[in-house]
Amino acid sequence: MSRRNLLLAATCLSFPLSTPVLAQDALATSAAITAPEKIVGGKVGADYFLADYTKISAWLMQVAKESDRIKVVSIGKTAEGREQYMAIVSSPDNIRNLEKYREIAQKLALAKGLDDDAAKKLAAEGKAMVWMDAGLHASEIVNAQSHVQIIHEMLTRNDPETLRLLGDDIMLFVFANPDGLELVADWYMADPHKLTTDSIPVLYQKYIGHDNNRDSFASTQPETTNMNRAGYREWFPQILYNQHQTGPLGAVVFIPPFRDPYNFNNEPLVINQTDVVGQMMHARLVAKGMGGSAMRSAAPYSTWFNGGIRTIGYFHNQIGILTEIIGNPTPLKIPFVPENQLPRQDEVLPIAPQEWHFQQSLDYVKEMDRAILDYASRYRETIQYNRYVMGRNQIAKGSTDSWVVTPKRIEAAKDAAKTMPKPGPEETAGTFGWGNEKILPASLYKTVLNAPEKRSPRAYIIPADRQQDMPTTVRFLNALIKTGIEVQQAPSAFTFEGRSYPAGSYVVRSDQAFRPHVLDMFEPQDHPQDFAYEGGPPIKPYDVTGYTLALQMNVAFDRVLDAPPPAFPLVADEIAAPPPGRVLGSGGAGWIVDHGVNNSYTLTNRLLKAGLPVFWMKQGLTVDGKALAPGAVWIPASAKAKAIVDAAVAPLGLDAHAVAAKPAGETVAVKPVKIGLVDVYGGSMASGWTRWIFEQYEFPYELVYPQALDKGGLKAKYDVLVFQSDVLGREEGMSRPQPAAADIPVAYRKMLGKITPETTFPQVAAFAKAGGTVVAVGNSTRIGEALGLPVTNLLAPKGPDGTVKRVSSNSFYVPGSILSAQVDSSDPLAFGVAPTVNLFYNNNPVFRADGPSVRKVSWFDKEDPLVSGWGWGQKLLNGGAGIVEGGLGKGRVFLMGPEVTQRGQPFATFKFLFNGVLLSGSDAKPAAPAD
Repeated sequence: MSRRNLLLAATCLSFPLSTPVLAQDALATSAAITAPEKIVGGKVGADYFLADYTKISAWLMQVAKESDRIKVVSIGKTAEGREQYMAIVSSPDNIRNLEKYREIAQKLALAKGLDDDAAKKLAAEGKAMVWMDAGLHASEIVNAQSHVQIIHEMLTRNDPETLRLLGDDIMLFVFANPDGLELVADWYMADPHKLTTDSIPVLYQKYIGHDNNRDSFASTQPETTNMNRAGYREWFPQILYNQHQTGPLGAVVFIPPFRDPYNFNNEPLVINQTDVVGQMMHARLVAKGMGGSAMRSAAPYSTWFNGGIRTIGYFHNQIGILTEIIGNPTPLKIPFVPENQLPRQDEVLPIAPQEWHFQQSLDYVKEMDRAILDYASRYRETIQYNRYVMGRNQIAKGSTDSWVVTPKRIEAAKDAAKTMPKPGPEETAGTFGWGNEKILPASLYKTVLNAPEKRSPRAYIIPADRQQDMPTTVRFLNALIKTGIEVQQAPSAFTFEGRSYPAGSYVVRSDQAFRPHVLDMFEPQDHPQDFAYEGGPPIKPYDVTGYTLALQMNVAFDRVLDAPPPAFPLVADEIAAPPPGRVLGSGGAGWIVDHGVNNSYTLTNRLLKAGLPVFWMKQGLTVDGKALAPGAVWIPASAKAKAIVDAAVAPLGLDAHAVAAKPAGETVAVKPVKIGLVDVYGGSMASGWTRWIFEQYEFPYELVYPQALDKGGLKAKYDVLVFQSDVLGREEGMSRPQPAAADIPVAYRKMLGKITPETTFPQVAAFAKAGGTVVAVGNSTRIGEALGLPVTNLLAPKGPDGTVKRVSSNSFYVPGSILSAQVDSSDPLAFGVAPTVNLFYNNNPVFRADGPSVRKVSWFDKEDPLVSGWGWGQKLLNGGAGIVEGGLGKGRVFLMGPEVTQRGQPFATFKFLFNGVLLSGSDAKPAAPAD
């Protein structure tokens, strides 16, 4: 057994130890370990073979009995009910002492009650904790298979490097999407010489498919919640390695460093260390002659967005590595891309065009695994101590005045400088003249960048009595808790800074280690204006740019800029239910429920399912001293209704006002509806999210595919058809090819086909004209004009010759941001929505009504509606309608340009969809029909 002194990286923060700590390698093993092929049904890494999750799990369970280097744990259930396994691999001694090392990792990550000396001692005693997840995007099949090989190697090899890694590191091998791995492997293996891994008929996560890597901060899906719990509430790994496909064209793999911008809330040290680890990975491949690794400019990936498994780690002071590699069990070709054959900083060792086999990709992944583990081993104490340093820094920033500098603050400083004298020699001394025009008066640093009113909050208070929708606010708080954020709750009423807060109010303090995540969930994102060159096109961001969850969920909160209120008890775990609702009053005529609470739709759907009448009040009213906006739900009394209301109000967090007489005023009668949710072969992610949303609120629905749409006769089957943002396909570029019907099982053939203007649209128009309702969301709203609705998309108007002329992205660009809009809350489509609402918008259509049959329901009323994210040329939106209703024959069409259901996050705007669906079965009259 070798013993060696700890190495300290020159590129990372180092620290002296009073007593040098020696690390201990693992002992060699002679245990007989079952080879994977004995259980999984083939040789992992061989061409035309994939092992599925069931067989991989069986192998893991077998080797866990045979080796003292591994422990297999479940981190929770998947959406389809499978156990989601994490294989913990380390030396036998480390495995025996896992709880000790887990506690050390937790203490260092949270940085509470520690000083520097105590942290150094813990870092010397602890082990590097390294998370490696694979298979999140299940059709990216390389990495889950490479997990099997690297785990087997770690259990069987006795070479010096492997023994050192086992001694220094605790490896957390996570299978990120068991359901998808099972689906894709079994699909492919049914006929591996004919089928492809990306020709699966449905999404590879039950509801959201590829968006399972966009769910991390919202944590709506069970797999996301499992991994967040393991990562930020239980194990606290210092490094996270998130493995994906596919690699850059003409190369093999993308490895960090990433391109700018990085999120300004993040701790700088996390970015430094991520870059260092990425460079170590490149260096290992190059040293072994394994070419084709590229970085930065070779791919669009950045560290801005918080929603991915890798990126959420940055907001928790965690080194986060993403790789994107080529590879498939069906052999492929590396093409000849001339530009890639010229070495450059971002790809120093090009690779020749060649045939590429599956095992080659697995070999690359295993070397990258080892590069990360080697770094963690060599700098074991450093990465542990640095995790503490980042947490310590964030706690300190949250405890005093601090500022986050963003592009808008820089622009404010430049604007302020225009009215000031240019800096004199006393401010430019020591410069050489080059670039002196960039120097501004230094006083602006304090008066603008560090303006007192621009301080970062030290806490956020969420008043229990000021939430429009408390159950949704509880969902928001649970999203924070799931991601390791400490939330406090006041057990009694309190007064702070002259305001009174009732018992049950919540406080989220900033003096916690994961403060970057706190700020990112409450504060608007301010993305830079990022263009290829001045006057040139925008550089497309990796993902969305504005996503503040508190704003999307319409959470009311107060910012605390000075010392926060005294500490209240921590909320120990996820909040099981909202504060219980009650039946208020004793009237016998019926009940009134606030339409502004999303759970009112759950109650409505239960009543409709039971065949009971439900109405919406068209005018606002006051009941029991509470003013309710238009749309309040009126439930006439009956014994059956009473049983449903009594059983529902407490768990749903709804107050039902029992009144002595039916309220005066007009009503809208809603009835059970037959919902057709349009989907496509392979699965629409936006429709998948809608399935999840519908099920959350107990809306019944049926999936409808293009072939069924094309057959017509739709009004006999459905009251409403819902077209989500991505079901019409891409307006530009190639759509994913579909397999031939003969190549797939009969059960899936009905899903084939595409929605076309020539065949599908006429049938949808006939459905509406016969009295049906069409709801189109996001980019699918372009169907409106095609159906004959008199509207114009202001961003794609027609010229005099009838040709559509799209506004250039040089002139207008709002890529995935939150905008403020006005709402006609008296319109039934907007019942329950606030008069001013935050809408998620992603370069979607915006409309002008060109006839009386169309009325606007929500519209932009200012030249700068941006609330969070990135907006360029926003003035083009001013006066345009994001959401409109149009009559068509006997029916109606609702066009919702903004993404009102975006990734299951904007709970405040779900009501537009819900109202639109329920109006299809109501007695509300549509707008005057178009001719």
